[in-house]
Amino acid sequence: MSRNFGKLLLSLGLSSVLVGATLVATPAAAAQAVRLQYRTSAPGATTAQAEPWLRLHNDGTTTIPLNQVKIRYYLTGAETYRFACSWAVIGCATINGQFVRQQGNDQYLEVGFSSGSLASGQNTSDMQLRFYRADWQTFTQSDDYSYGSQTSYADWDKIAVYVNGQLAWGKPTGTEPDPDPDPDPDPTDPPGGAGELFDDFTYTGSSDPRLTQRGWTVRSSSGGPGVPGATWSPAGVSFPGGLLTLDSSTNGTAAGTVQTELSTASRKFREGTYAARVRFSDAPTSGPDGEHVVQTFFTITPLRYNLDPDYGELDFEYLPNGGWGEPGNILYATSWETYQAEPWQAVNTHTEERASFAGWHDLVIQVSGGRMKYYVDGRLFADHGDIYYPETPMWIMFNQWFIDLQGASGTRTYRQQVDYLYHSKNEVVAPSVVTSRINALRAAGTAFKDTVPNP
Repeated sequence: MSRNFGKLLLSLGLSSVLVGATLVATPAAAAQAVRLQYRTSAPGATTAQAEPWLRLHNDGTTTIPLNQVKIRYYLTGAETYRFACSWAVIGCATINGQFVRQQGNDQYLEVGFSSGSLASGQNTSDMQLRFYRADWQTFTQSDDYSYGSQTSYADWDKIAVYVNGQLAWGKPTGTEPDPDPDPDPDPTDPPGGAGELFDDFTYTGSSDPRLTQRGWTVRSSSGGPGVPGATWSPAGVSFPGGLLTLDSSTNGTAAGTVQTELSTASRKFREGTYAARVRFSDAPTSGPDGEHVVQTFFTITPLRYNLDPDYGELDFEYLPNGGWGEPGNILYATSWETYQAEPWQAVNTHTEERASFAGWHDLVIQVSGGRMKYYVDGRLFADHGDIYYPETPMWIMFNQWFIDLQGASGTRTYRQQVDYLYHSKNEVVAPSVVTSRINALRAAGTAFKDTVPNP
């Protein structure tokens, strides 16, 4: 969230039935193994919010990793909805939901899991879910394909379950949305967007005049996010070997804390494809470890006032040591509608993975047709949309900052590096094609290019 002051996250414990095991289900085995039960706590034909309660059963002989499972609840109509988890034995913090448009006016709620595993012969127990219209108007749910009025659990095949992308339970309905057009065109094809930005970061240092000439700002102004009273210092920004390098450090005090940021000076970016090759790190380059540091690649619009509806933000954020209630390393993809700082209120949706992402990663964000798709190393990491779609032009930024201070003695320095930045305006570019274009630009000796028009 990068210019905000916190994040609203729930953290609930996992049930003991979700246990680790050495056996992992293959898609073929899982297809014979899972079973879904459904009931509702809001059975009326019209309602202010739908309340599907679910239980996922593993009737097979092998453990199923829950991050391989997607549950689809099918709806009629194209209204904008919001998803919430009221309570779950496995913990609402492990459950996420997003609405995916189908061809025509229909859609489905796709429920996924960030962690956990389901042992043979066990079930998740209650997952008490709900969704409601963004404008809080009542709606008819009796015409939704997946709706049933029963208030006691029963097997329900009108809700589909996918494991590793393969249908494992239920009877889907509707037609999937059109895939990205021409996802793997000939890499020699010229860009088809309305302008390109590419930077190979071949600068001599943070005071290189070409940074300003090419539309970059190295931050020196005070303020959030991060530790109040910390310094944003251009001295921590360098470009060794053509790599944007952010070195942020702290000695455990606000006065001794240095945070770093590089931002485009112009807000001229909204729809299209954003890409960067970023190196995250789990440990400091010097000093004791343990700080809650945030390493980022994101786009953002300024917040003019609390809950500004024109605010927008699309984030990759890596927390190598946790923070915001998380105990360990975690990567977030977060899409923002708006927020207010005091009292804190966040209107966003996020997808996360709890794992180490130390090392180099190719990060891509596609913004088109009401959806934002986040890719990590060519793998679809998150798919967001609806009210979180950006309405106004944004800056592109990289920064590294501290959520809080852990009080350890001695100075410690954390490093984030960026190999390149690429943007194609108003064009969806597949991750593999981004790589081909970067290679072609470098082969042509292009260190910088900006044909994106100013607003």
